[in-house]
Amino acid sequence: MPRPMQYTKGSIIYFSGDYDERVFVIQKGQIILTSTDIETGSPVTEHLKDGEFFGVKSALGHFPREETATVLCNTTAIILTIPEFEAIFSRNKKLIMKMLKVFSSQLRTIHKKTESILHNTQKVSNQEGMIEVARSFFIDEKYRSCADICKKFLEHFPSSDRKVDIETLLKDSVRRHENQVKTKNVSAESSLILNDDEKSSALQHFSLPAFERFAKPFEPGQVIICEYEPGQNFYLIQTGQVQLVKSVNGTKKNIDILMPGEFFGEMAILDNSPRSATCVAINDVEVLEFNKENFAILVTGNPQIALVLLKLFCKRIYDQKRRFKTLCIADTQARICDVFLMFDEMNPSKNKGERSRRFNLTIQDISHWAALPYETVQDELSKLVEKNRLQIFETHMVVSNIGEMQRLVEQKSQQRQ
Repeated sequence: MPRPMQYTKGSIIYFSGDYDERVFVIQKGQIILTSTDIETGSPVTEHLKDGEFFGVKSALGHFPREETATVLCNTTAIILTIPEFEAIFSRNKKLIMKMLKVFSSQLRTIHKKTESILHNTQKVSNQEGMIEVARSFFIDEKYRSCADICKKFLEHFPSSDRKVDIETLLKDSVRRHENQVKTKNVSAESSLILNDDEKSSALQHFSLPAFERFAKPFEPGQVIICEYEPGQNFYLIQTGQVQLVKSVNGTKKNIDILMPGEFFGEMAILDNSPRSATCVAINDVEVLEFNKENFAILVTGNPQIALVLLKLFCKRIYDQKRRFKTLCIADTQARICDVFLMFDEMNPSKNKGERSRRFNLTIQDISHWAALPYETVQDELSKLVEKNRLQIFETHMVVSNIGEMQRLVEQKSQQRQ
């Protein structure tokens, strides 16, 4: 049963870093949320008033609090358990759409900050943007993906004055891809093996026969959606893995890897904006494809689906902030080491005392996640190998002592300060 709690001026409801699965809504009063900007280290404040929720993301995502909640004046707040919040959320269609849009906006803000720190500040039209994305895949010898993007371009912009250029790039990409297939020289993105202890509730909700007509398969390397194209559909992964990629100054950068049970493409539908990333099938993928028109009906008419989507937003926001934190590390070696720490946090060892860790990462993967040139990453990893801190194999790497990686990152961070 939701219960009101009285808080006096100056009291702390919770601190940043706390693990706390309560959700709060202000009945009367004011709360200030104080956090630290990942990039600058400066304090960030947000004032909340009557009727506003707080503590939602960390509670639903089971993550530590990102902010400290301080009472500005004598305040009454309603405390909700997660089931109580879910019950209220499920009954309120306005609240459903409002929270989904707020979380979508927060995720897009993180994406923009990521672009900024990667020095991708140039403004381009959607057409020029898609052309840049296509060329980045071509340069990276991902010809199948490049051809898919060219086809999407011609579909969206059939009268473009760049049509001839794109048709030429399409023919060249198809020819080169066919040669790759003949010579069996098609390189695939690394497929990460993540913990699968719990089956996603999203898959359970969408396993009904009624959803079978929405199923759509994709082959390895096939582009599902392209950055800069209009957003008309969103997707739920049923099987396989999907790589999220952004084009940064003509180079493609890995942003995330999505697993079965996760949605993607919903951001463009919620805020009517072009796609913010390119989504590529890593292996054989099957998705459920829903169109823009039935999105609101689907999520507001199926509260459990809306809850799943809200929780996925919480996770994605947390993950993207973690990746942004890595990119903010100035020291090259520390940033590379933090990539290992990031993946260790994503896939924690079941044996807490185990020092050694295996990561299904290649040098190219580290280069993408650290946003550093391949040669630079190769040199830094060689130094770690020389010190017996790392072993590099063709398809994976083994960190000898993950604790040493942690200490190295902390040491470099303190030196910078």
